[in-house]
Formats: sequence, structure tokens, C-alpha cells
Amino acid sequence: MMALSFDARLWLLLAALLVDALIGDPDWLWRRVPHPVTWFGAIIGSLDRRLNAAPPASGEAQGRRLVGVLVVIFLVGLSLGAGWLLERLLMTTPAGYSLVVLVAAILLAGRSLYDHVDAVRLAFAHDGLRAAREAVSQIVGRDPDKLDEAGVSRAAIESTAENFSDGLVAPALWFALLGLPGLFAYKMINTADSMIGHKSERHLAFGWAAARLDDLVNLPASRLSGFLIAMAAPFVGGTIQRSFVVMLDDAGKHRSPNAGWPEAAMAGALDIALAGPRRYGELVVDDPFLNDTARHDASMNDIRRALRVLQVAGALGAVLIVIIGLWRLS
Repeated sequence: MMALSFDARLWLLLAALLVDALIGDPDWLWRRVPHPVTWFGAIIGSLDRRLNAAPPASGEAQGRRLVGVLVVIFLVGLSLGAGWLLERLLMTTPAGYSLVVLVAAILLAGRSLYDHVDAVRLAFAHDGLRAAREAVSQIVGRDPDKLDEAGVSRAAIESTAENFSDGLVAPALWFALLGLPGLFAYKMINTADSMIGHKSERHLAFGWAAARLDDLVNLPASRLSGFLIAMAAPFVGGTIQRSFVVMLDDAGKHRSPNAGWPEAAMAGALDIALAGPRRYGELVVDDPFLNDTARHDASMNDIRRALRVLQVAGALGAVLIVIIGLWRLS
């Protein structure tokens, strides 16, 4: 069976985005069977325990970094091969296209992101700040007990913007380019970065390759995500121009080479300040604000507006796919 063509992947991606938007990640299913990403996590965790059980001793950092590079090469090769094999197996069945759509939809996280962020808004509305802190702790790593209403709201909005790129646009883009192999490889890299790509003493050397590769594969999607968010700004009372200006001026202020683009675009679209100083356990991150001259007191209503941006930006992405698909047909 020949590999899926680019044109076929575009239309399958459009269908997968629709399935994800309508169904998302049903809890009843993943309570009974493990989500595919947990399989990736189990492999990464096993390699981490076997090859990186303790921080490297003095003088061993370079060797540990090399081991980390080899681990990432293995993980990418494994995920590419698994995606290639699965795609071909599925396409030998009468329902091949539908099954590819279903697998792709499972690995897109647009609806899941919306539901998790909306849970923070609903917690605010029904049970107040304490419940909102608990809800936001499910989607961010910072210490929720230190957050006031503005802090919880900013955390939820920043997560909306960053995960729009990481959880939806990037996997969609890699599926469009390479099909299930690209989608599987992206999810493996992204999972590896979240598990071993941080700057702790134990993982600074071992996780270096995972973090750098994650930065690279997210680079195009982060810029595209910022563009889509900026185009959605008028639907929440903002302007495209303002969102673009803030994105271009402030994206580079973020410690991440990618997260700053959608977050700065979101800050401009909502006309609020995002990022800034925040606490992760005992670690205090003293980052500058994005869109610092705007309003700092983000609120529950701004979470609602960010979710509206998420919906419109996702819809605009789908329209972009249709335009490209029709142009290719013509």
C-alpha cells in the first residue's frame, strides 16, 4: 500500500480535527484502556530509570548528554517506525481512512484543552478561588496556593495559548507533513521533553537533546499558532494589528523560544498582561510580563474570552486547511 499523499492527509486531518472537536478524550474510554501517550511515557520513563538513575557525577555530564542524544534518536526512530507500520496496516482494511482519522483524533488535544481550561472558569463561577486553584493545578506546574484570582486566570490563559500550539497545531502540522509517522514522532518528542527535558540536576545533561529537539519541532507551529490567535482577536473585542504588534515585540521576552509567540499574541488579543514572575514549588521565575502596559488584573471573564479565541483560532486553522486543499485540487 502506498503512503498517504499530502492531499489525502489534508482532508483526513480536517476530519480528525472535527472528530476531536466533537468527542475529545472520553474519560470512560481512557479509564478502561491506556491512552497511547501513556505508552510513550512508559518507554521514556523506563529508559530514564535505567540510564539516568542519578545525577551525573563530576566530569560525567558530557557522557550523560551523549546517552541522552542516543535515547532521543532511538525514541524518534521507534515512533516513526510504529506510525509507519500502523498507517500501512490500517490502510489495508476497508475502513482504512476512517481508522487513520480516529487515531489522529486521539492524538489531537484541542477539545481536551478547552475542557480543562473551561473547568477553571466553571470552578471560579460556582465554588470560588479555592476550587479554581485546584482546577488550574491540573494544567500548570506552578504553585496554585500562591495564586490570587489574577494569577489563576493568567495561568489558565497562558496554558490555553501555549497548549493550542503544542497540543493541537503542532501535531496537526506534523500529521499533514508526514502522516501518522510524523504525528507519533511529534508526540514522542513532546512527551520526552515534558518528562526529561527540564533543567533539574538529574536531567540537565540527559534531557538536553529532548528539550532542544522539542524546541525545533515546535518552531513552525508556534509561529502559526500566534498568527491564528491574532486573526481571532476581533472576535473578543481586540484587533489583529495589536495582537501582531505585541507578538512581534514581546515573544522574544519569554524564556521559551516557542511559547512566547502564542502567549504574546493572546496577550495582545485580550489586551492583558501575561507571564511575569511566578512560582514553581520553591523556584521563583522572575520573567518579564508580555504586553506589560496592558491590564494586569486578569479575571474569570478573560478566561472565557481566551476560550473564545481558542475556538475561533481552531476554526480558522480548519479553514486554512480547506483553502490549501482546494488550491491543491485546482
